Amino acid sequence: MDTILLKAIKFAIEAHHDSHHKYDRAPYSVHLAIAAHYADVYSSLLPPDERDHVLAAVWLHDTIEDCRVTYRDLEKIFGTSISDMVFAVTNNRGRTREERADESYYKGIRETPYATYIKLCDRLANVRYSLEYNQANMLATYRNELPHFLDQVISSNPTIDYSSMVAALEEIFAQESAI
Repeated sequence: MDTILLKAIKFAIEAHHDSHHKYDRAPYSVHLAIAAHYADVYSSLLPPDERDHVLAAVWLHDTIEDCRVTYRDLEKIFGTSISDMVFAVTNNRGRTREERADESYYKGIRETPYATYIKLCDRLANVRYSLEYNQANMLATYRNELPHFLDQVISSNPTIDYSSMVAALEEIFAQESAI
């Protein structure tokens, strides 16, 4: 495992711990580990020379949004490429989900290399957790958002074929129906 990835894992877990940010009632590292699991599962979609940097960004994906960490903080430690990926998946400020994920947010995801991959790992983690821990309201929100979400995050000319990740999301929702 690359040193940058190990450094990112440690940094992300500590930043969320220090900010007392929780995932439901669990330590936030639970969400980060689930997102990283999906990143590992689909890592074959990534070019080998980019893999560890993208996986590092998956671990760091919520640090700007949830912790007292800035883009510049990340850039000093992890460089511009990783910081750009994390920044691209960081929600805007806003009072509603729609304000936090407006057109400029999705445009940033589509235009930043690997940000769609990271956002799909994040969404897979959230949907899986919502299903397994009986969070029906959030699961319904994610299900209702799915067509718009996919339309927004996947560019019309993607460099990666995300169909396997999309199928995994749809499969989770199918499991919900079977319960």
